[in-house]
Amino acid sequence: MASALAYKKNYKPSAALELFYTGGPVVLSRDGTCAACACADDVKIVDVESGKVVSILKGDTELVTALCFSLDGKALLSASRSLQIRLWEIASATCLRSWKAHDAPVASMALDSSGGLIATAGADRNVFVWDVDGGFCTHAFRGHKGIVTSVIFHPDPERLLLFSAGDDGTVRVWDLVKKACINVLDKHFSVVTSLAVSGDGWSLLSAGRDKVVNVWNLKGFSHKTTIPVYETLEAVCIIPDGCKLPGSKINGGSGVRFLTVGELGSIRIWNSENAQCLYNQKPLVTSSNNEKEDTKGGITHATVANGDRIMCVTSDQCLLFFEPAPGEGDHVDLKLTKRLIGYNDEIIDLKYVGTDATRLAVATNLERIRIYDMESMACLQELVGHTDIVLCLDTCVTISGQSLMVSSAKDNTARLWNLENGTCMGVAAGHMAAVGAVSFSKKKKNFFLSGSSDRTIKLWVFEGIASESGEAAKLTSRAVVAAHDKDINALAIAPNDSLVCSASQDRTAKVWKLPELTPVITLTGHKRGVWSAEFSPVDQCVMTGSGDKTIRIWSLTDGSCLKTFEGHTASVLRASFITRGTQIISVGADGLVKLWTIKNNECTNTFDNHEDKIWALAVSDDGSKLATGGADSMVNLWTDCTAEDDEEAYRQEEEEALKDQELANALRDTDYIKAVELAFELKRPYRLLNVFEEINRKEDSTSRMQTILQALGKEHLRLLLEYIRDWNSKAKFCHVAQRVLFSMLHVVSPTDLIVVPVVQINTRFLPRD
Repeated sequence: MASALAYKKNYKPSAALELFYTGGPVVLSRDGTCAACACADDVKIVDVESGKVVSILKGDTELVTALCFSLDGKALLSASRSLQIRLWEIASATCLRSWKAHDAPVASMALDSSGGLIATAGADRNVFVWDVDGGFCTHAFRGHKGIVTSVIFHPDPERLLLFSAGDDGTVRVWDLVKKACINVLDKHFSVVTSLAVSGDGWSLLSAGRDKVVNVWNLKGFSHKTTIPVYETLEAVCIIPDGCKLPGSKINGGSGVRFLTVGELGSIRIWNSENAQCLYNQKPLVTSSNNEKEDTKGGITHATVANGDRIMCVTSDQCLLFFEPAPGEGDHVDLKLTKRLIGYNDEIIDLKYVGTDATRLAVATNLERIRIYDMESMACLQELVGHTDIVLCLDTCVTISGQSLMVSSAKDNTARLWNLENGTCMGVAAGHMAAVGAVSFSKKKKNFFLSGSSDRTIKLWVFEGIASESGEAAKLTSRAVVAAHDKDINALAIAPNDSLVCSASQDRTAKVWKLPELTPVITLTGHKRGVWSAEFSPVDQCVMTGSGDKTIRIWSLTDGSCLKTFEGHTASVLRASFITRGTQIISVGADGLVKLWTIKNNECTNTFDNHEDKIWALAVSDDGSKLATGGADSMVNLWTDCTAEDDEEAYRQEEEEALKDQELANALRDTDYIKAVELAFELKRPYRLLNVFEEINRKEDSTSRMQTILQALGKEHLRLLLEYIRDWNSKAKFCHVAQRVLFSMLHVVSPTDLIVVPVVQINTRFLPRD
C-alpha cells in the first residue's frame, strides 16, 4: 500500500546570493581573508572563502569613495561623498569616530607602516595626513593643480615620505618632517591612476592612462625609465621577491617585478630593468558589442595578497582571485581559483544544473550566463556566446547522463551548452526577434523548443551533435508555427513529449501537438498576459500564471478552467508543480513566494524575502529546494523545513504534556510556587486562576499569595495584570481577581508597578497643590 503523500508546509531561506558591491573602492585585508566593498552608501565586509557578507557598515546615504583596512584588519576607515571619514569597528559594525576631511570627496586613502597615520587624497586638490586615534590633521599638503587620484606612504618607517598623484599628470613627493613638497615627478601626460613602491624602498612606479609606467629612482628622485604598456592602466602592484607568481623562473634581469591591469582585462607582469613583459594572461572577461566602451571587460583594481594571491576587480563588479599554477615546462601560470559576483543586476531566469541541485545557472541583464556553486556561493564559470541580454534558460540531464542547457537571448538566437565543459554545442538561429522562451524535451531529451517575440514557435533537434568540436554546430528547425498575436512568454513540454503549451501576452495559452506543432486547444480566460505555463506531472491538465494575479489549472480534454488560485497582489510571473503535482509554488511581481495546495484551493503559506518583483523560480527535482531571483539583484535559496517543523511541534507537544502533568502534581502536593511558575511558563491563564482559587481556600491564603507575588519578575507581573483584567470582567472570577490584585498592591511597590508596560498612570483624580 502506498504511503500517504506528505504535503509541504514551510520553506525557510537557507542561503542567498546577495548584492555586496556596486562599484567604487574595494580593499583586501592584509591576511587576504576579508574584502571591504562599497555597496552604494554602505560598506559590506565579505569573507573571501565563503563568499558571504559577514558585516554591514551602514552608510550616511552618500556614495562611498575610499576605503582602507587597519593593519590588524579589525577596523576600517571609509570616506563618502558626505565629506566625512569614519573609523569602524568591524566586529560590532559600529562607528567609533567620524570627522570632516576635505571640501570635496576623498578619492584615495593610505595607511602608514605604523598604522597610526592615514593620508587622504581629495578632489579639492589637497592631501591631508590624519592621526587615526585622535581624528585630527597632522599635515596639510597643497600643490596639485587637479584632483588627487592616488596616495601612498613610503613603506620604510625610517623614511617619512608620502607620494601623491593627480589628474594633472604629476607625482609629488612630500616630506613629513619638513611638511613640504620636496620634488615633483612629471613624466606623465595624462591622469596618474596608481602608485607603488618597490620592496627595497628605492624605486617608485607610477601608472597612468597615458598607457605607460614610469620608474623613478628615489635616491635622487630621478626618472629611470618609461615602459610602454599600450593599455590604459588602472593599477600597478609590486610583485614581492621570492613569491611563486609567474615570471619568477624567467631570466628577466635584476629589476623590479610588477603587474599592471587596465582596460584590456588581463594581468601582465613586467620587469623594470629591460621593460620585458614576463607574463601576459589571456583576458577572462569577454564583452559583447553592445556594452559601452568604458566598461568593456576592464580591470579597475588589483592587489597582491600574501605574496602568492592576486585579487582583481572588474568593471562589471566581479572579484577575481588568482593563484600560481604549473604551466608549460618550467613556467608558472595564473589560475582563477575564485570568482565572487558583487552585483548581478536584475535576475531574469534561474535553473538548477544536474540532478543534485548543487549548481545554479543564472541569467541576468548581461549577455553572459553564470554558473554558481551553491556550497561556496562562488561563480564557477561564465558561458560566453550570446551578443545581447539572455532572457531564458532551461536545463536537462540526457539519458546518457550529460548535463545540457539551452539559453535564449535578445540576439534572436538560442544556444545549446554542454555544462560539463562549458562549451557551446549548437546555435539555433532563425527567429526574427528576441527569443523569450525555451523548453527541453522531458522524455527523449533530444530536442528543444523556442518561442519568440516574432510570435512563432520553432522545434530544434540536437541529437548527434558532437560537444567536443571546436565550432558550435548550426541547428536547423524541424517545425515552425505562427502561434500567437503577441510575444510568447513561456513554453512547457508535457512529460511524455506529446504536447507543448505556449503562454503569450495576447492573454491566451495554446496547446500544440508534437512534433508537427499542430494546434490542439486554446485556453482563454485570463484578463492579462500569460507569463507562465507548466504541465501537471500526474494529471491531464496544464497550469498557467498571468498578469491578472491568478493561477489557473486547465483541462486538456475540453479546455475548461478547473481551478483558479487568487492571492497574489500583482502579476504571477512563475509557477511550478511540486509534491507530485498536488501543490503549486508561485512567485510574483509583489515580491512574494506562495505555496498552494490544489485539493482545497488554499494558499498554505507565503514567504517574503525579496524587495522587488520576482522574475525567476527554480525547483529541484524532489521539490525540497527552491531558488528565486528578482529585480532586487537577490537570489534566495529556500529549503523545505516541513519535517523539521513537524518534529519541533511534536517535541513541544510532548514537553507541554509533561509540564501539564507536573502542574497537576504540584497542585495535588500543594506546591503552589511551582504550580504558578509552570502556569506562567505554559501561558495557561485558566490553570493559573485554578491555582489562586486553591490558595484562596486556605486559612493562610494571604501570606501564601503574597509570598508568591513577591517572587514574580517584571514579565510575569505584566502577564498577571493582563490576566486579572480579563478575570475581573467576569462575575464568576472577579472575586479571585480582586483578591490577587489586593495582595499584589500590598507586596509590589508602586515604583515597580509603574515600569510594567501595561500599567498606565491616571493623574486626573490625584490631589493638586
